[in-house]
Amino acid sequence: MLKDEKENMMAKYYLAPMEGITTYIFRNAYHKYFRKMDKYYTPFFVPHSKRGLNLKEQEEILPAHNAGLFVVPQILSNNGNDCVQTIEKLKRYGYEEINLNFGCPSRTVASKYRGSGFLAKTEELDRFLDTVFSNEKDVKISVKTRLGRDEPEEFERILSIYNQYPLEELIIHPRVQKDYYMHEVRLSWYAYAEGHSRHSLCYNGELNTVKNIQEMQQRFPQTDCWMIGRGMIANPGLLMELEAEKLKNEKKIQSYGGFSIEKERMAAFLEDICIHYEEASPKEIYVLFKMKEIWTYLMRYYPDHLEKIRKIKKTQTIKEYKREVQEIFTLLR
Repeated sequence: MLKDEKENMMAKYYLAPMEGITTYIFRNAYHKYFRKMDKYYTPFFVPHSKRGLNLKEQEEILPAHNAGLFVVPQILSNNGNDCVQTIEKLKRYGYEEINLNFGCPSRTVASKYRGSGFLAKTEELDRFLDTVFSNEKDVKISVKTRLGRDEPEEFERILSIYNQYPLEELIIHPRVQKDYYMHEVRLSWYAYAEGHSRHSLCYNGELNTVKNIQEMQQRFPQTDCWMIGRGMIANPGLLMELEAEKLKNEKKIQSYGGFSIEKERMAAFLEDICIHYEEASPKEIYVLFKMKEIWTYLMRYYPDHLEKIRKIKKTQTIKEYKREVQEIFTLLR
């Protein structure tokens, strides 16, 4: 077996945390219908003063809601003591790995010096990590990060700080906070990390198609871990396509990058999510919001049916929503 073929077969894939989308309901449905992820990261937890987790947080990380999945809770904080308290709460539910969010580019988050905004304060970042690692010896801690807040050169100092601590893994989205998702990924800085990090690396950013993933794997053969977010929501069958491509499978299934998901699988996946949101909340408006948000990403997968998808996004009741969805799948071959 060729070296690159062996490395590709050993690659690990993670589902990125996406606020409001990659909930336990979405994770379970994805795990049931598509290629299983090696790890699933929760949307971030923000520390608070309550003695335990609130009901919404409990629902997200209850072991019964995540059976059979390797789930990693993520924490968004810039206060070391608050973060430690939240880690202790999560450990009570049996979690042995926690992820720290220094990657969220949201202006609302960054303006409070959280997420990637915290990267502007390197001394405070160092103290934060010192507090966390000084108090947490029996849990694995990974970091998801951007390169900095304003300029990619900030990453030299930031990486030197990460190198001082025993991170389980360093997940890098090679943009700065001010890039948001508009600037192209800064691949030379990911290469810098490969040459200077003492930790195992995971790449995240613009892995939207089979071609994107293959190009990144060829460019960074030392990296065997890949975190996918928006690309996976837009095309839940992305890894199935990737594996089919690698195995030179001739079976074609509809048309996103040359392949596609069988309509029965996609319909069952979306129905599963909708049913469980209906069970979780009696409010139709909540369920509709959740489903419409997913369809916002699926517009990329079904570009020939944008008008129908716009009708889905205008629906006012669950009954109306299901009727419009059924019409789309009736049109698909």
